Amino acid sequence: MSGFAFVVSKGKVQELGVKDALKQGGELVWVHLTTTDEHAQQWLTDQAQLSPYVIEALTANETRPRCDAVGEGAVINLRGLSTEELAASDPLASIRIYAHADHVFSVTRKPMQALDNIRVAVTHGAILDPGDLIAGMAEEITEELDPVVAELGDMLDDCEEKIAAHGVFELRILVNRIRIRAIGYRRFLAPQRLALERLASLPGDWLRDDDRLHLSSAADRAARMVEELESIRERAALTHETLTDLRAEQIDQRSLLIAVVAMIFLPLTFITGLLGMNVAGIPWAHEPWAFWGVTGLCIAISAAITLYFMRRHWFPRGL
Repeated sequence: MSGFAFVVSKGKVQELGVKDALKQGGELVWVHLTTTDEHAQQWLTDQAQLSPYVIEALTANETRPRCDAVGEGAVINLRGLSTEELAASDPLASIRIYAHADHVFSVTRKPMQALDNIRVAVTHGAILDPGDLIAGMAEEITEELDPVVAELGDMLDDCEEKIAAHGVFELRILVNRIRIRAIGYRRFLAPQRLALERLASLPGDWLRDDDRLHLSSAADRAARMVEELESIRERAALTHETLTDLRAEQIDQRSLLIAVVAMIFLPLTFITGLLGMNVAGIPWAHEPWAFWGVTGLCIAISAAITLYFMRRHWFPRGL
């Protein structure tokens, strides 16, 4: 089990070991655990003396963004970007937080980008109490996700501009990738917005008015990202349908071209096959002009069939 701890007391910040932090007092005692093993549950039970419900919420394998009031405190689960490459179905790392009075316990299983910035903020004295810590974490997570969601929209804009160009197959792969990422982000951002709104409305002295304002701002930002992801998902579906139609049209055009060419050569194949039979009685077999005559006849028939198809507009566009 690994982790870190900070104690903020009278404006002074101390970074201590996990085991030593609980012995200290102050306006903020933040203990963070980075673990996937059972030692965290044992430590949270024996040392932190948290309730079984809180321990289960902090160490559960599968989580979604949530906010539940627990006595005078709250259990909060948020999702943010990770420094590791995660699966497309679960693209955001989770941080589970329990805040009560002047203590905050947090647990992560995957490294989070926002966590490093929050540690720096605590070290520089920008975070002084549990409300500052949770509001700062929420704002940092949404601030990091915002450009990622915007990038998805820009990528889709580029795809829509290139639809009329070549490379339809490659565009379909890219659009599918954008759509999968948008679905994965929306899966967690939608409940995260609700969790932040609920957290901002919870009673308790450990959340000051400015903390609630920051949480409401983060919730509004998350709501906007959810709307953008919903729009990206719908646009990606429409773009994918358009690309599929273009692909089908290309196949139809090529099939039509093959059919026209086959129709041109079909009578020529019949003539050459008929005159090429190895039987007696083939007309003009011994005439010196026969070869060029048959060749001219085939050219004339080909030209007549081609002209017929052109007048009926059977040739694919672009030819």
